[in-house]
Amino acid sequence: MSKTVTGGRLAYADLLRAVAMLAVIVVHLAGSQLGNVPVGSAEFHVLNAYDGLTHWCVPVFIMLSGMFLLDPKHSLSPSKLFFGHILRMLVALAVWGTAYALVTQVSAAGLSWESVKAALWQVLQGKTHFHLWFLYMIVGLYLITPILRVFVRGASRADFHWFFLLCFVFANLLPTLLRLRPSQTVSLWVNNLNLHLVLGYVGYYVLGYYLKTYTISRAAEYLIYILGILGAAVTVGGTAWLSQQRGVFAQTLYNYDSPNIALMSVAVFVFFRYVLGVSEERSRRQRMSSVAQVSFGVYLIHVFFLILLDRLNITVLAIPPVLAVPALTAAVFLCSFAVAWLISKIPLVGRYLT
Repeated sequence: MSKTVTGGRLAYADLLRAVAMLAVIVVHLAGSQLGNVPVGSAEFHVLNAYDGLTHWCVPVFIMLSGMFLLDPKHSLSPSKLFFGHILRMLVALAVWGTAYALVTQVSAAGLSWESVKAALWQVLQGKTHFHLWFLYMIVGLYLITPILRVFVRGASRADFHWFFLLCFVFANLLPTLLRLRPSQTVSLWVNNLNLHLVLGYVGYYVLGYYLKTYTISRAAEYLIYILGILGAAVTVGGTAWLSQQRGVFAQTLYNYDSPNIALMSVAVFVFFRYVLGVSEERSRRQRMSSVAQVSFGVYLIHVFFLILLDRLNITVLAIPPVLAVPALTAAVFLCSFAVAWLISKIPLVGRYLT
């Protein structure tokens, strides 16, 4: 049932990609105001719940990339990797990075060739709008994809489990514990071990392929859900507690590499594969496929509408946040989708911009 496809696409992956994009918008809308409300207030708890419970979005996007690009069943020559994936990211980064830089500068300096060159130079220096960090990171994962494909092709299931254990301990658990309670001794050990192969987001990338390829038992599925719920509770409850202790909004448990976010992300992915990926309704699968195909464009574009809302002084605090967050999320998503869909229809360049 998890192999339901439409037009060669996995239906549950398309559905998950669309929902993850909605979650990204929720994170940006709710998170933009969390530092502006009193810690412990009703607004703080509502925004913390929305923000914390959707922080699985970025790890899931990484897992969705890995589930396809690392699959040895699909050929991926160096030229296809570069022209089909890396170049697409670099073009999108240059174009949208420049556009966002111009949007933040035009009101003060006006649009000119000099301002365009200055904006592009910022992108080349790695100074881009906050959400475009994802493009730099994904290019890094693409660069090591050929090596990872060799690993997944020859790895046994036990090899994967050992790899994920190292990733969880050294990329998720220890960094979070050290942020909560610094230890010079532990930090020295971690630095001296130099286990860079399992650091960063590579664990999520490989995990996407693993969860797509291997079937897990019913007991393991339920355990993942329990751990995911625990991760969600730690994210929301722990953030509220830390913020109360410090008197200001504490984002430590919001980091995408924290173990609680990792547990949430795995649970969401598994839930979509084994529970929500079973629909055989053809029209529904086709709608999700059309949304998923421009989800990258929605990601790139949606911040323009967040900037517009900010300049119109429209925030999630304008009305009760419990209503404002979903309402504004829907509005931003629909507007972004419409623009992304139109851009995707531009011959030749549309696919590089969305």
